[in-house]
Amino acid sequence: MNAPNRPDYVSIPFTEPQSGGYNNNKQWRRQSCWRKWKQLSRLQRSLVLFMLVLLFICGMASYPTVTKRLTGLAERELDAERNILLRPFKPYGLPEPFKQGQQPLPEQLSQRKLSNKRGPPILQNRLVKKGNLSNVVSEGNAAAIRKEGDEKMTCSWRGAMIDTDQATEGTRDGQNKEEPPGNQQVGGFNGSGTSRMEAVRDAFRHAWKGYKDYSWGHDELRPVSRSYSEWFGLGLTLIDALDTMWILGLKEEFEEAKQWVATELTFNKNVDVNLFESTIRILGGLLSSYHLSGDSLFLDKARDIGSRLMPAFNTPSKIPYSDVNIGKGTAHPPRWTSDSTVAEVTSIQLEFRELSRITQDPQYQAAVAEVMSQVHKLDGKLDGLVPMFINTNSGQFSHQGIYTLGARADSYYEYLLKQWIQGGRKEDQFLEDYLQAIEGVKKNLLQKSSPNGLVFVGELSHGQFSPKMDHLVCFLPGTLALGAHNGLPADHMDLAKELMQTCYQMYVQMETGLSPEIVHFNMHQGSTRDIEVKPADRHNLLRPETVESLFYLYRFTKDHKYQDWGWEILQSFNKYTKVSSGGYTSINNVRDPDYPSPRDKMESFFLGETLKYLYLLFSEDPDLISLDKYVFNTEAHPLPIWPSPE
Repeated sequence: MNAPNRPDYVSIPFTEPQSGGYNNNKQWRRQSCWRKWKQLSRLQRSLVLFMLVLLFICGMASYPTVTKRLTGLAERELDAERNILLRPFKPYGLPEPFKQGQQPLPEQLSQRKLSNKRGPPILQNRLVKKGNLSNVVSEGNAAAIRKEGDEKMTCSWRGAMIDTDQATEGTRDGQNKEEPPGNQQVGGFNGSGTSRMEAVRDAFRHAWKGYKDYSWGHDELRPVSRSYSEWFGLGLTLIDALDTMWILGLKEEFEEAKQWVATELTFNKNVDVNLFESTIRILGGLLSSYHLSGDSLFLDKARDIGSRLMPAFNTPSKIPYSDVNIGKGTAHPPRWTSDSTVAEVTSIQLEFRELSRITQDPQYQAAVAEVMSQVHKLDGKLDGLVPMFINTNSGQFSHQGIYTLGARADSYYEYLLKQWIQGGRKEDQFLEDYLQAIEGVKKNLLQKSSPNGLVFVGELSHGQFSPKMDHLVCFLPGTLALGAHNGLPADHMDLAKELMQTCYQMYVQMETGLSPEIVHFNMHQGSTRDIEVKPADRHNLLRPETVESLFYLYRFTKDHKYQDWGWEILQSFNKYTKVSSGGYTSINNVRDPDYPSPRDKMESFFLGETLKYLYLLFSEDPDLISLDKYVFNTEAHPLPIWPSPE
């Protein structure tokens, strides 16, 4: 109820302001505009704001100085500041003014273009046809590497899986350094053997520069971010590269690395290491360095790590656990299973056998011999082919029914032959198992693709054939050729040559000239191409298997086409994986030459194997690591063939 004598409403008159004062006019305009704005709906107000923002952006973009800053200058300065540009790579370094973020002079641009002629002509033509018309990053448009997220799981050597979440990373202190002009022989000529060998040396120096600048003493270089990752914390790349430096004649780098081994390398650490990986990389690398250099430092370190790995064999079945704590002297299987992979437990024999021979301590050879003896007697094989897993408690094969020469089984077959060779071709059990397995491959896994009839090695899963072939399988041509060289059937060499052609096609049919990790072969009639690659399999980890086999095939046939194929591969590595500040990176997409998508990781085997095999491939000296005197372990570390007792 309203109060008596009180009006029901209050009237507030609005009058136009007097025109006599500036302040009154200003206040009225603000009130009037605000009332009109409040009367608009929310949608109308949003549209007005959107148009204002759009007009502002268009205005900024049309301003010449801002445009120049956004589209050109900022990117060049970012490249110069971070120096992490992944190329199609320009081998001689940029002119100095351009490095400093200034516009290059016309004569410098002309010189820069001329220096990027690529060869050999066959490779050059192939790349042009597929749309890769230039390997020069255009001025003002070079973009800094887009940092890819770290993959949850990354394949390591021979298919062992690394959980990257468990690796530690860090950056090396110090100023970022601009790459000096180099003299890398990577373009425009087929090259003599000597020139090609020097090109490999240059590639090694470039990779070593990145490792030394940004990850010295750590396990692996992350070249794009100029940092490092740790797996075991034992300087894996440095140890893996020791004998490569010796073979390449890089004495200064070798002495520097040896000094680190002498003063910094210790195995007295509370750290879990993988038995297989630490055996082939660390033990194998130290033994090889000892034999090549004669320095007892490496033998002492080899004996130390070998003894610390022995607890892995303390299992109910004597089939070793996969992981060892080298500080505590304890061992265990992976967290998720009690199985070990067959390749891992049967590809440590060369190293432990050699350690026993040198130290005159039989425990190492006895442990690995027991493993081979048990695997030899096991049921579950298919015509000599083995399953991928073996249980450390029961000593029996597990997850049976899958047969492959790829990850988790591959080097079992390699070490059958190589143990026979290492021991002077006297241990017939290894030879028998190897010959039976090769016949099993021919019977169960060998097929031809359509339309061009490429011979390939597939997989068998519970009786079903899959035309899937890992790049890892490309070790097989070299192994077959090595067997034929040691008196095994001549048709092994014939098969080696056919498979070598297939492995080469896995490179040459990709737009970058680099093989993916896994390919699938077409077998049905009417196929237009032999090789298909699934998106998840398009990565390249700088793996060595194909150039390893090229080395063997050239050594035994002297057919120069194998050297030419290796030369093409080296040029593709330089073009698509070389990082300007130092190092090489694995890539995610071999089908995209414009942006192969760097993974920011240089595996230790790139220095330990890939570049070593390329150097040996280009050498015309059969006595440079003679294959009648040395046998390579699966990490490319040469170990001596045992002399016959007198």
